[in-house]
Formats: sequence, C-alpha cells, structure tokens
Amino acid sequence: MKLLTEIQRLMVLTQRADLLAPLLLRLYLVPILWESGGRKLAHMEATISWFGNPEWGLGLPFPALLAWLATLTEVGGAVALLLGLGVRWMAIPLMITMLVAALTAHWENGWLAIAASDSVAALRLDGLLEWLAQEHPGRYHYITELGTPVVLNNGIEFAATYFVMLLALFFLGAGRWLSLDYWLGRYLFGYHRPCTPATP
Repeated sequence: MKLLTEIQRLMVLTQRADLLAPLLLRLYLVPILWESGGRKLAHMEATISWFGNPEWGLGLPFPALLAWLATLTEVGGAVALLLGLGVRWMAIPLMITMLVAALTAHWENGWLAIAASDSVAALRLDGLLEWLAQEHPGRYHYITELGTPVVLNNGIEFAATYFVMLLALFFLGAGRWLSLDYWLGRYLFGYHRPCTPATP
C-alpha cells in the first residue's frame, strides 16, 4: 500500500510539468498549418479552382469564400498556436476546417493516409521498384536512397488526427507559462490556474 501511495504522489508531482502537453501539441501543429495555408495562399487562383470544380476538385459552393476562409484559418491558426494566443477560440474554426477536409477531400479514400503494404496500389509499387532495381539499378538507388517510396492513399487519417489534437487544445487551452493566453489571463483578466498541484 505504501508503494502505491508513493507512486500516486510521484504521479501528482508530474502535474508540475503539465504545460508540456499543450505546448507540444501547439508546436507540432504550427508547421503543418503554416505549410498548408501558405501553399494555398501562394497559389490562390488554383486553390479556388480546386475548391469549386466538381470534376477534378471538391465541387464546393462559394469556392472563393471557402478557399480564403480555409487559407486564413490555417495561416492565422499557425500564428495563434505558436504564440499561444486565443488557442481555445482558434481551435474551433481549425476543427471545422479539418472536418470539411476529411469529409470533402479524403472521406471516399477511407482511413489510411498512406496505402497499406498489402494493398493493390502498394503491391504495384513494389513490382515497379523490383523492375527498376533490375533494369536501372542506378535510378533505383537514386529514388530510394532518401527513403522507401509509398503510395499516397489520401484517407482521412491525418485530418482526423489533427482534429483530435485541436480538440485536446480546445479543452486544455494553450498551457501555462509559455503562452500569451496564460499571461493575459493572469494579468488582464485576473485568473490563472494554480501553479502547484493538489496533494493526494
């Protein structure tokens, strides 16, 4: 019983580092959102066309409006998460963006973002690589030296994962000490979380 009590005491002490979870979630998402939003922004006309075209794009209504909303949400979200500013508020439009992406761009491809190793697509890729290794070993080495090629399945896996991470940030907030939300809450609005965990 004493051992369990000591373990519980140590577990409570780890709460002193509870800022790490929201901080790492934020920092993980920042480059993903920045790159995605930045790519859309750099090619805005193509982005709008992709949002609106029903044949080779998403076929969404009001493509210009939705393209700009998605782009600004991702770019603004990256900045907000980096600074830890308005994180709970920013998580809402970002979660909506991930839901729309999952339902419109990825849903029909199933769950996996990368095709499973036993899928038809992956088996065809393996056959191509085997042929390349036999017929053009130099080219095979050039293609594979930086990693194993895979087939993009484009399923909802990544969008769903980012949604779950944003949902966690919605409930956790930006975290203590290393966020503007913490300092604004503490000094402007007069509230902050206790700095020491409760004793068991």
